[in-house]
Amino acid sequence: MIIGPKADPAHIAGGHDAVAGLKTIAAAKAAFVSRGDRSGTNALELRLWKAADIDPNIEGAGSWYRDIGGGMGQALNAAAAMPAYTLSDRGTWLSFKNKASLVIAIEDDPHLINRYDVIELDPQKHAGRNLAAAHVFADWLVSPAGQAAIGAYKVDGKQLFNPSAADPK
Repeated sequence: MIIGPKADPAHIAGGHDAVAGLKTIAAAKAAFVSRGDRSGTNALELRLWKAADIDPNIEGAGSWYRDIGGGMGQALNAAAAMPAYTLSDRGTWLSFKNKASLVIAIEDDPHLINRYDVIELDPQKHAGRNLAAAHVFADWLVSPAGQAAIGAYKVDGKQLFNPSAADPK
């Protein structure tokens, strides 16, 4: 999701197109906080900026684009303090207590899905580990039962994860 100030200086609230939202944020030079921590969420953010054909580190560095090099909680706190827009996962947003004047500006865009993958260790490189149990768990995660459990997991009535084993990338 793209989280932003209730005042919505870029006028993107209620949208469902993250790339268009980022273009509008950049055009408005509205404050944006980036995690900048090389996490999956940060990588997704950078892919979205690239899809928008914008390099915020060049176009906004030192002005409207703030790379904080921190975690999701730090990015949300910085966005609340400024106020600014930021990219957040739903789980962190729902558990975040310092929402201050922040709201969900853009959600429900398929481009905002941040995939999680299960990767099993190579038994030749990791002998002695409990690889059999890890294999059973990995098989369950991609099974119909595991995918149903992932899709059914909710916090405050909101689904946190999107099962995607049927559509691997």
